[in-house]
Amino acid sequence: MTNHSVFMIKHLLSASILGLLLSLPLHAQRMDGFVKSNEEKQKSIESQFKETVDFSRFKTHLEAITSDPHPAGSAANEKVKDYMVESMKGSGWDVKVYPYDVYLTIGQGESAVELVTPIRQPLNQQEYVLPDNPYSLHPDLKKGWNAFSGSGDVTAEVVYANYGTKADFEKLKKEGIDIEGKIVIARYGANFRGYKAKFAEEYGAAGLIIYTDPGDAGYMKGLVYPDGLYYNESSIQRGSLLTAPWTGDALTPFEPALPLDSKTKVKRITPEEAGLHTIPVTPIPYGSAKEIFARMKGKPVSADWQGGLPYTYRYDGGEELLIRLMVEQERGYVRANNVIGTLKGETNPDEWVILGCHFDAWSFGSTDPNSGTAMLLSMAETLGKMADQGIKPGRSIMIAHWDAEEHGVIGSTEWVEQLRDELGAKAVAYINLDAAVGGRNFGGSASPSMKKIMVDAAKEVAYPDSAKTVYDVWARGKDEPAIGNLGGGSDHIAFYMHVGIPSINAGAGGPTLYHTNYDDLYFYENFADPTWKMGGTVEQVIGIMALRLANADIIPYQLSRYSKDLDLHFENAEKQVKGYHKDFAGFAKAKSAVAALKSTSEALEEKIQSAIASGEIDAKKAKSINKELLTLEKSFIDPKGMYFGDWYRSLYASTDPFSGYASWVLPGIQYEVEMKATDKLEEWDERYAAAITDLKNKMDALSSKI
Repeated sequence: MTNHSVFMIKHLLSASILGLLLSLPLHAQRMDGFVKSNEEKQKSIESQFKETVDFSRFKTHLEAITSDPHPAGSAANEKVKDYMVESMKGSGWDVKVYPYDVYLTIGQGESAVELVTPIRQPLNQQEYVLPDNPYSLHPDLKKGWNAFSGSGDVTAEVVYANYGTKADFEKLKKEGIDIEGKIVIARYGANFRGYKAKFAEEYGAAGLIIYTDPGDAGYMKGLVYPDGLYYNESSIQRGSLLTAPWTGDALTPFEPALPLDSKTKVKRITPEEAGLHTIPVTPIPYGSAKEIFARMKGKPVSADWQGGLPYTYRYDGGEELLIRLMVEQERGYVRANNVIGTLKGETNPDEWVILGCHFDAWSFGSTDPNSGTAMLLSMAETLGKMADQGIKPGRSIMIAHWDAEEHGVIGSTEWVEQLRDELGAKAVAYINLDAAVGGRNFGGSASPSMKKIMVDAAKEVAYPDSAKTVYDVWARGKDEPAIGNLGGGSDHIAFYMHVGIPSINAGAGGPTLYHTNYDDLYFYENFADPTWKMGGTVEQVIGIMALRLANADIIPYQLSRYSKDLDLHFENAEKQVKGYHKDFAGFAKAKSAVAALKSTSEALEEKIQSAIASGEIDAKKAKSINKELLTLEKSFIDPKGMYFGDWYRSLYASTDPFSGYASWVLPGIQYEVEMKATDKLEEWDERYAAAITDLKNKMDALSSKI
């Protein structure tokens, strides 16, 4: 999650008055995918849905599930699972638990960081207890830790590696800094923490310490917690280090990690084959890091490596400074449980609209992730009440609560791998809601065909304490609000990048003490959303999206958005390649295919709209059209996959394999750009042209049937 400015609100309207306000019609707009008679019915359904949302339920659920720390594999996380099962069953949903035995760090293990010379001094590894925050004294809170660390006890000299990127380690090499056998200290930022560990180990380090620098997220940015929003000197970012060239369980790539005692046996690779880290790694706060930096005596760093501590940063500490780093972690099989609730569709039960958020957390998880969990539990109640009144969705709506996401997006991936073929045939869309009510700033990322529905839904919901809609606040006067491209770091990955299901990652962001022990209810009600109004607001926006996807006669994908976005992406890709290969002639085949797709997609959209408007589409014809629409995104799924990892099969987008978080659009080309390679550019031009032509041909075939 990224930090956003906090909005401080004076007082809270009652939930009943706010519910009435938000039920009013806000924007006159034509609904995509609905014949006229059903459009009027849908407007009535959406109005009733907004009126039925009980804004108080978000707080009730969030308090219930985030009063105790509950990392994956803990007894507390099992209690959260049980609460969700009972809550959704009580709301009338059909609930099923999907168990997996996944390979994880068992518990948090033990660790220590201390100065050995010139003085002996243990360094703090846990957040301070705060007088006004009762949660900070919870007995189950632990030290900072990184899952999938190696184990070891090392005493050695120290080397500073800036952000621990590949380029940073190369710079140390050029500066003549010997890393072999040393303990590296690197700051969070610029790449996924697991790559810091990977590169440190590759360059010969004996261990790695990671800290959040005050220049990046501490006092150099503003007031620190609890007076402000930024990391104080004891705040520690926890997180996984897993860096396998696939997403999901470390030992079962492409296959679900079914229980060890399951009748269906799954081939598991060995931990050695998975290439897990072997050096000890642990995070510390900058209040402890300063004790190391204050005593470093080596060569001063270049200006771009200087951080926010009040010392001259140096490449190495010198012989007089010795640090001890000890980490002892056990790895083994841990039971992870996904909770899937289904509200069966009345007319098309075998077409699925899936919403999801993980429920495991590094500590309390009040913003990340469980603000999303609480919102979904409230939505299950709202939709359940409507179903009791006879208002049921046309397609099935599924609400999924994923386990073990924080260790490597594991629970959702195993489920997708288990149901891969069925999802490919039935899934209309996946909407990811990780930390979806972490603040008051609505936004999101989406695959091309899903961007418009997110915008349209936001126009139908009032923004709290204003005369504006969520869309108005989000767009800030622009023709279209900023909508990102899907990257890494959460549960949409397998749906979108492995199977090719149109996806959205949406919600309201805000200030975050990311992965610290302070992500608790005290922080939520004092900083994230003191009004407690955004839970119901986000539920209304997401609920409208889900209901439109579930009830539309024709699935409301925006087909013309593919060519519009692809035009921009190929233009950008050509500029990147020409930055290191001046004679590059461009991606002529792919761009020609995009041009052809543009005319075809626009014609198909127009034909669908015309058929809907004229009432020519009956239920049988609609079912046939929708079956074809479900295949479109799959044009970008290539079994050969990416050269950086063949599990990533989408040619359209993937996780950046070097940062772990950023979005890579046209990932096959982006990898060549990153490597400054030219030998596969022609291959990628052909592969992209083939995929885009396949998409065009599917649209042509569909157009001929309407």
